[in-house]
Amino acid sequence: MSFSIVHLADPHFGGLADLAHIEGVEALVPDLEPRVIVVAGDLSQRARHGELQAARAFVRELERTAPVYLMPGNHDVQWWWRPFTPFGSAAKYAKYRTYFGPALAPTMVFPDAIIAGALTSHGVAWGSLTPRLRDIAVKGHLPKREAKRVKALFDAAPPAQTRVLVVHHNVLRGDLSARMGLARWRQAQRRIVESGAAVVLCGHDHQEKTELLEGQVVVCCTGTLSTRSRGGRPAVFHRVVIEEDAIHVEWYRWEAEQRAFRRSDVHAFARTRTAGATETAGAAAEAAGAAAAAEAVEGSRPV
Repeated sequence: MSFSIVHLADPHFGGLADLAHIEGVEALVPDLEPRVIVVAGDLSQRARHGELQAARAFVRELERTAPVYLMPGNHDVQWWWRPFTPFGSAAKYAKYRTYFGPALAPTMVFPDAIIAGALTSHGVAWGSLTPRLRDIAVKGHLPKREAKRVKALFDAAPPAQTRVLVVHHNVLRGDLSARMGLARWRQAQRRIVESGAAVVLCGHDHQEKTELLEGQVVVCCTGTLSTRSRGGRPAVFHRVVIEEDAIHVEWYRWEAEQRAFRRSDVHAFARTRTAGATETAGAAAEAAGAAAAAEAVEGSRPV
């Protein structure tokens, strides 16, 4: 068994998207041969038609390689419509649905994996309000109903399918921002662990990070493809390879001089088989630095 996912987020079409990064991804992804490509939100900057049209063209290009899993981020939500929508909140997602279909947190099923989304981008909502004014419509939250829905999907899936959860907001604290993407983050983390997810794919913070949550869930926060990376760091996206005995997370980092993404870091997490199901046991190894980068260059072509 080997199931590979290319994990992207936050291209922010509409002035912030870095076209060199976009073209670099488009050129390299076919060589990575993913089974599925996940874009974890913030396709646009202000949910404008032109931005979403550009994002749709990007998605269509990616679909030439593999199926693409999408969900909206906070920038894809027209949250300013909420005060003028007395019944329901459908208007907030109307433009996104125009270009990407009705599902906001879809499910994809493969023989080796089930990929389910939990919507965390709700605009201005009680669950995401904090005392900090700048958090309005930026913070996400994981409602109980979303967590229960995902848990039911994972509970019903056969043991052979690795459970992969996609959310937009960062589940881990950003190293440079020092911020959590989710309000009530302890509650959200507990719900994620209880869902049975083995892997979580997220974005939002614009800085890459890979760690274990509660010693059992591999959380991958990918970087941005826009010009607004944390601390001016090079852009990074992930390739996640799920095997029967391990989960590997490869970081592909932008090298400006070569105008190419190159593999830079590899994180490996061992898995154990318990009661017919494979579970993450802990971090087995973490390789980074010049040696890993040099090895990766041999296996990657320039973009």
